[in-house]
Amino acid sequence: MTATPATRRSDATRAAILRAARERFAADGYDRATIRAIAADARIDPSMVMRYYGSKEGLFAAAAEFDLRLPELTGVPAGRLGELLVRHFLDRWEGDETMVALLRAASTNAGAAERMRDVFADQLGVAVARVAPDPAGAPRRAGLVASQMLGLALTRYVLRLPPVADADPAELVAWVAPTVERYLRGEPATPR
Repeated sequence: MTATPATRRSDATRAAILRAARERFAADGYDRATIRAIAADARIDPSMVMRYYGSKEGLFAAAAEFDLRLPELTGVPAGRLGELLVRHFLDRWEGDETMVALLRAASTNAGAAERMRDVFADQLGVAVARVAPDPAGAPRRAGLVASQMLGLALTRYVLRLPPVADADPAELVAWVAPTVERYLRGEPATPR
């Protein structure tokens, strides 16, 4: 079945809106980005943005498609998983403003928070389940890993807390990797 000219135009319009939204959210953050500015960047009327995405939240959730591009974790030697994941996450955060924009928005916006949960559950949760010693505990382990990675990202890229923002990535890996490794393969301490 061949797409009609209207369908092709609709697809092109959606693609232009998403491209403009990704650039605008990355540059301005969620709060300062406006539907009007995104529409202007896409060279369309603002009503078209609302027609396709319903709201700024809906547009952000659609624009914030983010592939963590997690490395294959199976077969990684014991004691190296944490290091691999922390280094990988730092590389991803350093190289893509979309995740920083999503993190900023997630702290104040329910739609963005839901998108962030989806990204981590769908991608990190699956990867952790493959290496967790107890498959039933994999979601908890993935959540704890996410807490470390998101906390690190918040302090380094959003709040820019000097001791963390100024640290060399290798130093951060050395500090955070053992905790992530314990979350992935270790056992919780017995409560006293």
